[in-house]
Amino acid sequence: MRKQLILLAMCLLSAGLCAQKTADGGITPVMLDQMRQSAGQTRTHRALQNAMAGLSIDDLARNYTSAATPLDTHFSIETPKQSITDQKSSGRCWMFSGLNVLRADFSARHADSLTVEFSQDYLFFYDQLEKANLFLQGVLDTAREPMESERVRFFFQHPINDGGTFCGVADLAPKYGLVPASVVPETYSAENTSRMRALVASKLREFGLQLRRMVAEKQKAEAILALKTRQLGDIYRLLCLTLGEPVKEFTYAFRDKDGKVRTAPRTFTPQQFYDFVVGKELKGSFIMVMNDPRREYHKTYEVEWDRHSYDGTNWRYLNLPMEDIEQLAIAQLRAGRKLYSSYDVGKFLDRKRGYADLQNFDYASLLDTSFPMDKAERISTFDSGSTHAMTLTAVDLDAEGHPLKWKVENSWGTASGQAGYLIMTAEWFREFMFRLVVDKEFVSGQLLREAEQKPVLVMPEDPLFQFDE
Repeated sequence: MRKQLILLAMCLLSAGLCAQKTADGGITPVMLDQMRQSAGQTRTHRALQNAMAGLSIDDLARNYTSAATPLDTHFSIETPKQSITDQKSSGRCWMFSGLNVLRADFSARHADSLTVEFSQDYLFFYDQLEKANLFLQGVLDTAREPMESERVRFFFQHPINDGGTFCGVADLAPKYGLVPASVVPETYSAENTSRMRALVASKLREFGLQLRRMVAEKQKAEAILALKTRQLGDIYRLLCLTLGEPVKEFTYAFRDKDGKVRTAPRTFTPQQFYDFVVGKELKGSFIMVMNDPRREYHKTYEVEWDRHSYDGTNWRYLNLPMEDIEQLAIAQLRAGRKLYSSYDVGKFLDRKRGYADLQNFDYASLLDTSFPMDKAERISTFDSGSTHAMTLTAVDLDAEGHPLKWKVENSWGTASGQAGYLIMTAEWFREFMFRLVVDKEFVSGQLLREAEQKPVLVMPEDPLFQFDE
């Protein structure tokens, strides 16, 4: 009997502790009743509830006064148009935007009489191979750390991806060269990367464990390198199966915008083709700027491990106010030069019209609430970040030279937006534009000196860098 009373007392005590814990942090019946009362059940509430049960929030929140107003498509400064590309179901916007800038520069040097479109499939092959080596070598560099360490978890959580930045183009194109799209067309796995990426990631995690075991067993460095090379050989074979084996030599004749052949056929290696169409070393020819209002402006920052190859370049940027970034963009556009840029493109974008405007959707009125966070707060809370790279092509200025709207060449095909382009208001641009790559010839000496400061190291877990471009 005494034993039963003790057990009963323990159960009551346990129940009391659980109840106390719920009262301190969980949802209590009293709280739930207060929530029900605050939600209200007015006629307006019921009407909205019925509407949202069968219609999308965007359709209901759409500002139809704004949507009915014809778009102003005039731009006071606009670079020459070129063919629109389509990244399909892949995260390669960084590559499409970067290569679009390079081919526009090539056409500009030839007075638009020669055009070219680069093979994304070809360069993507080496991007994935280099990222595989980046992972394996990163695993070796941290092999003596426990699996639970932050950096080891980072590698195994993100062994490979198809996102990136312009740094990838600057590192990969000079090393492996470029190839015309007609020579190496897109494959299914290039346009639909998810399954290939998942399978390669699984193999890399398996290989990473093998390398960690060799280090734990204190095997010789030569044996470890030999195993890593064999592992990369397996990855190379998988990439050949899904993306095609990279071409080593090809014959190509350049055409004009009308498709007429303008040069005699010539044989190139990918590196020779890069030399012909780009003609310069990309590294050191540009600076990358970013608007991150959480951090001090006019300081340089570098993101650790945010690169495409082990011996490549981390994403390094000069943090500037939007006013300075706008002036850099205007200067390069005035010279007829397009720019790599990136945005949080999912916010307030009317995809059908190809129009990004803070007034497109009135979510606050529809939901009877407010969304007051500013840009810095949105970044800090993972609510916003750089999600998509596009090619900045035009700006419309008022009489005082202030931007009214901007235009970008997208990589979602011609059926998207304004025949493949998006128009962005100046207000939207300031809130959701993040990164810009500017040729050094358009940057002042003061900003160039600031870009050469010793960078402040930023961890890849930072909220702003959690979104793949």
